Amino acid sequence: MKPIIAMKGIVKHFPGVHALADVSFGLLPGEVHALMGENGAGKSTLMKILAGIYSKNGGQILIDGQAVEIGSPREAQDLGVNIIHQELSLMNDLTVAQNIFIGREPRFSFGRLDEAALNRKTAEIFKSMNLSLDPRTIVGTLPIAKQQMVEIAKALSFNSRVLIMDEPTAALNNAEIEELFIIIRRLKSERVGIIYISHKMDELKRIADRVTVMRDGQYVGTVSAAETPVSEIISMMVGRALTDAAVVVPELGDAPVALEARGLSREREIRDVSFSVKRGEILGFAGLMGAGRTEVARAVFGADPLDSGEIHVHGKLCPIRSPGDAVRAGIGYLSEDRKHFGLATGMNVRSNIAMASLDRFISTIGALDEAGMRQAAQRYIDQLTIRTPSDTQEVRLLSGGNQQKVVIAKWLLRDCDILIFDEPTRGIDVGAKSEIYKLLHSLAEQGKAIIVISSELPEVLRLSHRIAVMCEGRLTGILPGGAGTSQEEIMHLATLRESVTQPLGAA
Repeated sequence: MKPIIAMKGIVKHFPGVHALADVSFGLLPGEVHALMGENGAGKSTLMKILAGIYSKNGGQILIDGQAVEIGSPREAQDLGVNIIHQELSLMNDLTVAQNIFIGREPRFSFGRLDEAALNRKTAEIFKSMNLSLDPRTIVGTLPIAKQQMVEIAKALSFNSRVLIMDEPTAALNNAEIEELFIIIRRLKSERVGIIYISHKMDELKRIADRVTVMRDGQYVGTVSAAETPVSEIISMMVGRALTDAAVVVPELGDAPVALEARGLSREREIRDVSFSVKRGEILGFAGLMGAGRTEVARAVFGADPLDSGEIHVHGKLCPIRSPGDAVRAGIGYLSEDRKHFGLATGMNVRSNIAMASLDRFISTIGALDEAGMRQAAQRYIDQLTIRTPSDTQEVRLLSGGNQQKVVIAKWLLRDCDILIFDEPTRGIDVGAKSEIYKLLHSLAEQGKAIIVISSELPEVLRLSHRIAVMCEGRLTGILPGGAGTSQEEIMHLATLRESVTQPLGAA
């Protein structure tokens, strides 16, 4: 069968990053082709090149055997290629029909919108999808599953021959997923080729014909979904040397529990999450994109309100309704987006380090103790080996690793007993990573209770005493860290929808 799409030797560079290296991919008519890999494997980058969002630096794209250059999303749509992003791009205050034909609305000869034709054309698309939905419905009133269907209808309105679905079931429940799968099977029967990006292993056997696996920006292989065991696909995804995980994690002994979360729930993001972390322990949080790890951290820190659940600090119930409450309770949070939520990049190193402890440097008459701030900043510059010409250097001019150390210094100066690190090594080089690892272990040895969220499985294994694994807002299991657990075991729990162990206490 002649492929609709053939991508050959695709190369993509970003500043300082080799995102794709000699990647190939093919799609047949009427095929669901799953594209899989860990976070950062290059899946979305490859698909954004196909959809005209990114330009490639090398390689070739063929549609129906003819080489093409796709310079924009509109050019991709003209070629029959449409992408449905994980984050829906609908306008909530417009109707369903207005969203589907935005910028392409049928109009009368004198330019006025032909509302009847707009709704009629939308109804025809819904009929072809066997979807019962009023084109006049305001999008913002629809549940997420129906909004997903509107996105699909919008893509089909371009007469799509190729539909790219990026994590289409991330926000759907089981019934909604079944509804989506019915639509996908109907599209298959109409010879539409579907590229399906997902981390969920249980969906592969049900919906995919072939699976292509990427790892670290490279093509690993393409296999039959029906004939290939899930364990083999997982091995293809995490095929880095497992010797990285063989790290001996020190024994904790009978250290007291510093932080305990009981039944944390918030909207659809986190559901009945319970865990604890001891003094001197590093508790890793693993899971795939959208699993709810950051949402748990933000809830514990008071950045997002909880619907239900309790947080206990050093054995006492501690109502945390804001980050200020968390800081007063001795909790520090290093966000995954340090430039937006961890640093004031236009300010200097000294001010950033002192930011969370300014009350200590303000006298009774309101004067700022600059000398005290300078002394405190220099202490942590020396202790953490922050590479900066001086404490007056603007933070934006530091490397990523040194910026991360400034955020850490801020919370160390505050003397937090409990530290939450969200993606602590994202965007920093290998040497800086090693320094961060040593620092985290040193903090644990000093008795700090540490939570580390990371998308890099070797990193979680290297750092953690225990590993809490999440999937779709639930805690699906807690595993030992270090050499006691394999990457495959983590990935297995990260693709389950229901808990398989009872994650209570420090067990």
